[in-house]
Formats: sequence, structure tokens, C-alpha cells
Amino acid sequence: MTRTTPPRPVDVAAIFPELTPTRRTATRLHPRRGTPTTHDSSAGGPLLWPADEPWPVCVIPHKRGSGYRYADVLREREILRRAWRRDPRTGPNAEEREELAGFKRGRHAPHLADTDPVPLIAVAQLYRRDVPALPDTGEGDLLQVFWCGFERHGDSRYEPHVQLRRRHSEDVATVLAEQPVPEVVGRPELVPSPCVLHPEEIVEYPWIEVLAPSLQDRIAAWAGPEDEGDRYVCDLSTAPGWKVGGHIAWNLTGPGPLSCSVCRAERVPLLTVSDREWDSGTTSWLPHEDQRDPNAERANTPTGVSPGRGRLIITVCPRDPGHPIRVITQ
Repeated sequence: MTRTTPPRPVDVAAIFPELTPTRRTATRLHPRRGTPTTHDSSAGGPLLWPADEPWPVCVIPHKRGSGYRYADVLREREILRRAWRRDPRTGPNAEEREELAGFKRGRHAPHLADTDPVPLIAVAQLYRRDVPALPDTGEGDLLQVFWCGFERHGDSRYEPHVQLRRRHSEDVATVLAEQPVPEVVGRPELVPSPCVLHPEEIVEYPWIEVLAPSLQDRIAAWAGPEDEGDRYVCDLSTAPGWKVGGHIAWNLTGPGPLSCSVCRAERVPLLTVSDREWDSGTTSWLPHEDQRDPNAERANTPTGVSPGRGRLIITVCPRDPGHPIRVITQ
């Protein structure tokens, strides 16, 4: 099923023409639970990965033997999904609750040393045929995204570790059948449930704090009283949920530096991964197709992930895809 975002409540660029040059195309991915194949764009699905190519691993030193079993995370979600489908009033039965009680954090992989290679988690796979907004780097029509199952990286030791792979899909002759996963993850919210995607192109405008102060003031005055001050932010600038391209919503930290560490070009958002498709403040972005029953199959939290503070933005250098990426959490 397609997903269609309703038109914005007003044409904000008609009211503030200065916004017209800042508009960007974004592709809302609209992940929904399903059974994607290696030939589909997906979140948390199997990848078109060559059988003779090593799977990406994390070798950055950090504790990796304690946490939640990867298999338990998926099993718990399946039990709950089946139970609530069966009986939306009571949910899991006694036998299921007993099994769920056993899925606890623990030292489940004590044999793993701090530098042992652990498989990265396949987060997303995007074909350009489905997502035309993907930058054409000359390295292929397929983007594959991975992250470590532990957020224990960087100077703060609380950062995610993300890797990207680009390839020509037609070059993959034999697909890796058994795709590796880590034994243990730091948080269940780092394990994506398999989802099919329903890409849709929309138009976005910058986060309000990125705009010139005089324009910010005019937008605030136009929006009206303080209780309506988020009209531009919530309804007219950046879309919630998973998306490619567009603008960054700097709702937690405010705008930060984006210059490439190699060439100083301003990085641009490649992929935004979010914990939810909409919330109480962004219901104007709720697709037409979900409005009849917005809670069906947890439509606003389909992937089960919540990276960092809830939203993770992968930014890339527009001049050279080989330059280091930067990951922003908001």
C-alpha cells in the first residue's frame, strides 16, 4: 500500500518567499512491518550481500558480552505482536508471559573480549529505483546501512558507530544466505524489526533556528500566541519519521556545525532514522492511509528502533562520498 502525506496546512513559501530557495526534496520512507526480500528496499530486512564478501564488523574496543540476546529481542516482539493481534484487550496469556519474563539483560556472551569482532546490524537497504533522492555517487544503485549493537563509541563513549556500503546490485551473483547478527546488543531498541518501505517524495523547509533571526521573528509573529508558536516547526518545516534527504530537525541541541572534516564542505543529511513516524505534535504528517486506524500494527513505531535520543541522522560530504560521515542524534 502506498503512503500519502496530506498537503501542508498552508503554503508557507507563499507567505514568506525567502523560504523558496531553502526548500529541499525529502523522501519519507514510511516503514511498515512486513517480510522484505533481498531485492527490496527495507528497514531491518535481509540485504543483497555477496556470499564471498566479509560482513561488516565492529572492532572498536568496548564491552560487548553483556546486554540482551539478539534472538530474544526478536522473539519478544513476535510474541507480543501475536498476542495483541489475538486479543487486543488482554494481550499475552500466562504461558507467553512466563516466556517473556525470561528475556532479561545479562552477561550472555562472557566469551567476547572487548576487541573481538562482532557483526554489525543491518539497519536499512535502499535501491535508487525506489528512492530517487539517493545521491548518485557513481558507486552503484544500492545503499546499505549498518550500525553496532552497542552505543559505546566516540569520545563520549555514548555514541553509535555507523557504516555505509554502496554497490551495484547487478554485480551480486550469489547472495549470502545466512546473514550474521550479534549475539548480544546493548539495547533492544537498536534491533530493527523487518519492514517494507513505501517511499514518498515531499518538500521540506529548514528548522526554524537555522533561518535568519529576522525571518524567525516574522514567522513567530505570524504563528500567533505562544501556544501556537510551533506551527512552523511541527507542520511546515521537517517531516517526522524515516527519510532520505531533506533538512535536519535540531529539536534537542539546536543547530550544530556540519562542515566536512576533510574539505570543509557542509555535510548534508543522507538518512534519518527515527523512533516514530509521528507524535502528538506532528499528526498533520499522518498519511491518509493510516488515519482510519493510526494505532494498527503500531504504525507509528513500526521498526522498534530508538537510536541515540530517538532520532539519528547520517550526514555525508556532498563533494566526496569517501570523506568521513558524521552521525547526529536528536
